[in-house]
Amino acid sequence: MREVKRPYVICHMVPSVDGRIVTQGWKLSPGVLAEYERTAETFNADGWMIGRISMEPYAGKAKVPVRKNPQPIPRTDFIARSDAESYAIALDPSGKLTWKSASIDDEHVITVLTEQVSDEYLAFLQAKGVSYLFGGKTDLNLKKVLEKLRAEFGIKRLLLEGGGKINGSFLAADLIDELSVLLAPVADGSIGTPSLFDSSEGKGPSRALKLVSVEKRKGDVVWLKYKLRKSNAKR
Repeated sequence: MREVKRPYVICHMVPSVDGRIVTQGWKLSPGVLAEYERTAETFNADGWMIGRISMEPYAGKAKVPVRKNPQPIPRTDFIARSDAESYAIALDPSGKLTWKSASIDDEHVITVLTEQVSDEYLAFLQAKGVSYLFGGKTDLNLKKVLEKLRAEFGIKRLLLEGGGKINGSFLAADLIDELSVLLAPVADGSIGTPSLFDSSEGKGPSRALKLVSVEKRKGDVVWLKYKLRKSNAKR
């Protein structure tokens, strides 16, 4: 049986030296964020993906109207646009993001849902022109989601940019091909805040890495690039 292709996934993050990723209170210089964006551009990715909480500031707040049409909406993918130069992808299983627009800085929005979302919410997304994909009935099958992104939108390279639970889920599923870390010049020292990879309580899904490069960047940032050591990666 022919293996369905998926995008090449690069996890690109800017953690503290102790692996924390909540940047509030770090007092980073503007140059650190600029370095993060500059290094991200070097990957020439077709899209970027983050979770619901991280996406909320980008999505904005709009009202989901009460739907007057009683006809149920089938749980099939809705492709509003498939010819964009870049895509902004949100993992939002419960359908909580209230999008003001179908684009973020000219990048077309794709939201990934489970089949538990309401008909009102699906009608709202369709009216906004936001594309959506179903990743499962109650939980997201991340491999299936990636295959759909490749098949429906032609996404070949994808930046995965957190948060920690999403990164951890991709790591556990062996769906990360490359890790790009810009170590911020900060020792966080907190306990219980999200880290680079948060998969599960107790022993996590440890994965071996192969160092590709080390580079000092502006603002006392160190850029580390790794490939994940795995023989079963399918792209």
